[in-house]
Amino acid sequence: MKKIFLLLSILFLSVTSYSQIHDPVKWSTNVEKISDTEYDLIIVASIEENWHLYSQNVPEDGPIPTAFSFETSADFELIGNVSEEEGHTVDDPVFNMKIKYFETSTIFKQRIKLLTENTLKIAGEVEFMVCDDSNCLPPTFVDLNFSITGKKATTVANETTKNETNKSNVEVAKTTKSKSSNKSLLTIFIIAFFSGFAALLTPCVFPMIPMTVSFFTKQSKSKAAGVKNAIIYGFSIVIIYVLLGIIVSAIFGADALNALSTNVWFNIIFFLLLVIFAISFLGAFEITLPSSWGTKVDAQADRGGIIGIFFMALALAIVSFSCTGPIVGTLLVEAAAGGSQIGPIVGMLGFSLALAIPFALFAAFPGWLNSLPKSGGWLNTVKVVLGFLELALAFKFLSNADLVLQLHWLEREVFLAIWITIFGTLAFYLFGKIQLPHDSPLTHISVGRLGLGLLTLSFTIYMIPGLWGAPLNLISAFPPAQHYSESPYGVGFTKLGSGSSDNHSDIPEGAHLMAPHNILAFNDYEKGLAYAKKVGKPAMIDFTGHACVNCRKMEQNVWAKDQVLPILKNEVVLISLYVDDKRKLDGEIESKLRPGKKLRYIGQKWSEFQTIKYGANAQPFYVLIDHNGENLIDPTGYTPDVDEYHNWLKEGIANFK
Repeated sequence: MKKIFLLLSILFLSVTSYSQIHDPVKWSTNVEKISDTEYDLIIVASIEENWHLYSQNVPEDGPIPTAFSFETSADFELIGNVSEEEGHTVDDPVFNMKIKYFETSTIFKQRIKLLTENTLKIAGEVEFMVCDDSNCLPPTFVDLNFSITGKKATTVANETTKNETNKSNVEVAKTTKSKSSNKSLLTIFIIAFFSGFAALLTPCVFPMIPMTVSFFTKQSKSKAAGVKNAIIYGFSIVIIYVLLGIIVSAIFGADALNALSTNVWFNIIFFLLLVIFAISFLGAFEITLPSSWGTKVDAQADRGGIIGIFFMALALAIVSFSCTGPIVGTLLVEAAAGGSQIGPIVGMLGFSLALAIPFALFAAFPGWLNSLPKSGGWLNTVKVVLGFLELALAFKFLSNADLVLQLHWLEREVFLAIWITIFGTLAFYLFGKIQLPHDSPLTHISVGRLGLGLLTLSFTIYMIPGLWGAPLNLISAFPPAQHYSESPYGVGFTKLGSGSSDNHSDIPEGAHLMAPHNILAFNDYEKGLAYAKKVGKPAMIDFTGHACVNCRKMEQNVWAKDQVLPILKNEVVLISLYVDDKRKLDGEIESKLRPGKKLRYIGQKWSEFQTIKYGANAQPFYVLIDHNGENLIDPTGYTPDVDEYHNWLKEGIANFK
């Protein structure tokens, strides 16, 4: 009867206006025969639209990674670890790290070796976490079952598939491409394309345009032949750079490229490379290829025909390497660190197209040369600006390494101070207050240079408040998160907000001051409710998670506001229940939602509490209650609108009074 009553209670809650029971991932299993003794256990995750499932490889202090476990047996052994697909890797501005996840569907595989010919029933379990734009679900455990009969494999569907056909799931997972991955590749292409135009405006490349046009004008017997040769020339440039991208992709491979984003040594190497590139652009030295290469290539270019034109394009790549090399290197680093195997190829395609199109067009239509600006000192200015940008980007990679190692050497304030210095110096350079080795004498500042200088100075001034705790949303993906700092409240401050509850000389048992807002908070429901009764205030239950992205967004962008923060400090008792708290429970508690299973962690206890009592399993989730645990107002979830959240708080507190 108790179980029936429990199920009826959950069903009733699920149809209320604030119910948020989500089940966005369906798991199914299959077995694929590799040889007489080896099989692949195939695990398919079908993911609802707008939700994403995290990879097995997530940096420490990030979201909960997907994890698989299998019951041991004398009948088989596991070979290696569970493999996964390429997925999509992004810079997460909240966790301030590169995070890999999957959308739509994906496949995991675990290879096993049979040690007997017995019929096998293999049991496993997957722990996973999923999020969308407004919710994150707590760590969830799902049973996985596989069956192998003698030397013939059979498929056993996991109960969560709801009678879906496993074969179709596998086919869907194989044929469905991640939309986010396509967006990422498009971003790489666009950035690379504009980088190609930037390279075109450097002193090593721009003067080559009239020289190339002159060559084709003299060598072509007719205008049609000139156009044809120009197209071949542009196409050759594309082939050369795309081949470079293919080589990088082939050398590293998909697995290695996915590892680049969080590997400490790769990030440090990338940092050093970009610093070297930046110093080269600033004029300390030039990165050049051996001169013998250029001589040999020039000799081949004299052969004429398609081969000669191809070697002319190769000669351009070699001669201009001192300017294009650092840009190409930076693009390859960024594309490779993105985790996509074809990222370097796409990057080189975009770069080479931007470089090739102008050469081909001016070679085909030499009359257009009259509209080009003359070469001069402005070309070196472009090169120097690129050097400053590369120097700033370099510290992002060093920050990645520092975050993974948790050394706290490059905390938020230090990172911002470095960027303020770099862009401030760039502004002085653009205003003509600083001159570098290869600069021409500056008698006046052009309107374009003045505009760029003002824009850079504005950006520099914009970053300065970040030292005092400003969120800096325009560059949130670059500096470390606000909590990764010397002072979580900002330089020169110890607290954010105001209110009488800032001064807690005697913090009650079970409570703590929650950074960065200094709110008195409990992490236990009973203790928090008891304190609320003692002080005569309503309680606000905050179902949250250490790895909940949108919980952090609410705390940073909503709780910190002047109209909300004093309420959380003075008018309610905050009870923050972390559904992903991995601390062990003191004693064994039987799960009410998974009969026969035991709850292992504190987080599972609060997750079940949220599901059973409130018919919701997403975070963030906020409930205002009285001293009897009754709701004062319908609970709410992710509410980025500050006024809406403020009104919700005030209405609930008014009902309490």
